[in-house]
Amino acid sequence: MSTATQTRIENLDVSSHTVPTDEPESDGTLEWDSTTIVVVQAHAAGAVGLGYTYTHEAAAKLIEDKLAEAVRGRDAMDVAGASHAMSAALRNIGRPGLGFMALSAVDLALWDLKARLLEQPLVELLDAPHERIPVYGSGGFCSYSDERLREQLGGWVEQGIPRVKMKVGRDPDRDRERVEAAREAVGEDTELYVDSNGAYSRGEAVAWAHVYADGYGVRWLEEPVSSDDLEGLAIVRDESPDGIEIAAGEYGDLVPYFERMAPVVDCLQADVTRCGGITGLLDVAAVAEAHGRQLSGHCAPAISAHAFCAVGCVRHLEYFHDHVRIEHMLFDGVPEPVDGVLEPDRSRPGNGLELK
Repeated sequence: MSTATQTRIENLDVSSHTVPTDEPESDGTLEWDSTTIVVVQAHAAGAVGLGYTYTHEAAAKLIEDKLAEAVRGRDAMDVAGASHAMSAALRNIGRPGLGFMALSAVDLALWDLKARLLEQPLVELLDAPHERIPVYGSGGFCSYSDERLREQLGGWVEQGIPRVKMKVGRDPDRDRERVEAAREAVGEDTELYVDSNGAYSRGEAVAWAHVYADGYGVRWLEEPVSSDDLEGLAIVRDESPDGIEIAAGEYGDLVPYFERMAPVVDCLQADVTRCGGITGLLDVAAVAEAHGRQLSGHCAPAISAHAFCAVGCVRHLEYFHDHVRIEHMLFDGVPEPVDGVLEPDRSRPGNGLELK
C-alpha cells in the first residue's frame, strides 16, 4: 500500500468491560470474582486496529484524556514515535503501573492498525523468527476444590498441552494434598508449575521449593517471594534444588524494572499488555537476551501470540483461564492451541482479532 506512510491516526475508541469469573478465584495473596478488560480501537483510512489490557477501568479515562491526544494526527506507520509521545504525555501522571498499561493497550492497537493498513499479518510485519509459540495451561486457583483442580489441569493435558500451572501459598497446610492431586491428574510426563504470587517468606520459599521439586517433580516456581524482593528472589533461586526454575517479571512495565529482575531469576516473564505493548516487549526481549535469559509471556494469549513469536528468546506463553474466557466472549478470530502451541493466523490481517 504505497500511500500508507502518509496515513494519519484519526482517533481512538475506548471501552471497558468487567466480566464475572465463572466461580470465585484466589491465589496466594489475592481473591477476586471479576476481571476488567480495557479495549482500544485505533482508526486510520478506514482501517481499525485493536488492542487491550487487563486493568482497572480508570485506564480508559486516561487513554481518552491523555493518550488519544498524544497520538492523534501522527503517522500510522511510526508506532515507535507514537509510543514515545505517549510516554512523554504520562510524565507528570506516572508511567509505571496503570499509565503503562494504558499505553500498552494503545501501542498494541497501533501495531495492529499498521499491519492492517499494509494488509499483512502482524507476525509477518514483525519479521518474527518463530511461526508458533508453546503454551502452558494456567489456573488451578486456591479456591478450587480438588475435583475442579483435577478437571481443569487434566483437561488441558487431554487437549495436548504438556505443561500446566496451579496457584499455591494461600493455605500451606493443604498445598501438599493439592499438588499431589494435580500430579495425579496430569501424569508424570506433564510439566507441572506452581505460582505462589509472593505468598512465602524467603525461608518458606526455599523449603517449599525442595518439597515441590523433590516430592512432586515441579519444574517452575513463580514469584516464590514478592517480586519487589529482588534479593529474596536471588536467594531462593540459589538455594533451590536443581530442576526447578524461579520465575518472575509479570508486573514489569519500564525497561529498568526488567534490567533489575533479569539477573535474579532463571526465566524472565513479561506481559505485553503491561510492559509497553509490542514496542516495549521488544526492548524487554533485548534485556533478557543480554542477561542470557529466556522470556515467558504472561497471560492475554490472544493478543500475545503474534508479539511473542517476534521474541527470539521466547520460552512459552501463559494460556490463562480467565483471559481465555474473556477473549472468546469479546473477540472473533481468537487462536486455539493445537498440540500445545498457538500459531498466529496468517490468513487474517493484523492480529486477526475483531471485536464482536
